[in-house]
Amino acid sequence: MVDRTPPLAVEELRALVASGEIDTVVLAFPDMQGRLQGKRFAAPFFLDEVLSHGTEGCNYLLAVDTDMNTVDGYEMSSWDRGYGDFAMHPDPATLRRVPWNAGTAMLLADLAWHDGSPVVAAPRQILRRQLERLAELGLTAQVGTELEFMVFKDTYEQAWDAGYRGLTPANQYNIDYSVLGTGRIEPLLRRIRNEMQAAGLTVESAKGECNLGQHEIAFRYDEALVTCDQHAVYKTGAKEIAAQEGVSLTFMAKFDEREGNSCHIHLSLSDADGRNAMAGDGPGGMSDTMRHFLAGQLAALRDFSLLYAPNINSYKRFRPGSFAPTAVAWGVDNRTCALRVVGHGRSMRFENRLPGGDVNPYLAVAALVAAGLYGVENRLELPEACSGNAYGADYEHVPTTLREAAELWENSEIAKAAFGPEVVAHYRNMARVELDAYDSAVTDWELRRSFERL
Repeated sequence: MVDRTPPLAVEELRALVASGEIDTVVLAFPDMQGRLQGKRFAAPFFLDEVLSHGTEGCNYLLAVDTDMNTVDGYEMSSWDRGYGDFAMHPDPATLRRVPWNAGTAMLLADLAWHDGSPVVAAPRQILRRQLERLAELGLTAQVGTELEFMVFKDTYEQAWDAGYRGLTPANQYNIDYSVLGTGRIEPLLRRIRNEMQAAGLTVESAKGECNLGQHEIAFRYDEALVTCDQHAVYKTGAKEIAAQEGVSLTFMAKFDEREGNSCHIHLSLSDADGRNAMAGDGPGGMSDTMRHFLAGQLAALRDFSLLYAPNINSYKRFRPGSFAPTAVAWGVDNRTCALRVVGHGRSMRFENRLPGGDVNPYLAVAALVAAGLYGVENRLELPEACSGNAYGADYEHVPTTLREAAELWENSEIAKAAFGPEVVAHYRNMARVELDAYDSAVTDWELRRSFERL
């Protein structure tokens, strides 16, 4: 089992505050997009007042678009409801130092209404609910996320002012696995690795990727909620460190016409004794639980694609031969499939290759668990593995647009049963808001093709 000691104990924080080493505490929660939203507190006030009682935040934070505009269609938060508060309850298990911000500690919060009931549409709560369902079967999920990003020599402000056009990538050619290529920006990568380690994450490695200036830093797998919390902290911290270094980086799924930023998610199951419940004596060394769980992934993949690929831009990754999947298929160590089975014995697991760097990890992992439970509860049979090129084979296609994914999600009986109507409606509205904004936008592509020639 993975050690569950928190990165920073509350008593350690008290001592650091008393000595003056820590003066600021950040309390944050992941929003619908997986971004951290919250407040910075004077550390003594946090210890005296907030740690035990929590704080409040406007409930519109789970009912706005990416630009933080108030939008309609959300049951839980609106002008008609007065945009009141919800409560933010600190989770001491997530307390950690923030080495890239002097004198700062951070912890995450769970959201509740003032009567104590949970905010069911909050991403962290959505994941907690699915993990509770899994625990009823005596199982826990171990998860690892592989998050790619692209680095540019421009600052975030310069990139904004340039309309994100003409940016200078940190590497000017394909540096996949290149030690020379990663060495070009090793000072940045080293800062991120070392400061994430100091924040309580276990760093495994850094490597170059295919697109210009594209890199990946990998962290050790952990229990599902812990991994998602670490993912959110890392994503925020990497951007903050990049800004301090006078550069910028992006996790968007598809920045240009080359390879996109992926976020492959690995998942395995542990039983009550800590053994890998996916390993067994069946075909390919898989247990019956693994086969049913994987069959559930296939059955629900299209319905749950909104949680794996939540944005307009997400769907531009899914192109043949791009190492982003197009086929609803599984294979053994086959990167052309949406689901890739890897490892054996203690390391037996599967990888979902749909998510991009823009994914909300809480929602995606909740979807993986819910899909697997659907397969286990219904004892779904696993079809034959794809042993060749899934791009050219006759499989169902993953959704190609956010519009298609949103319609599948809205009409999915699997989603309604697993997540409940409130969650389904909430995230369907999130997609509607993004689609409405996109449909009304005039793009550079349209101007280039139409201004003179049409």
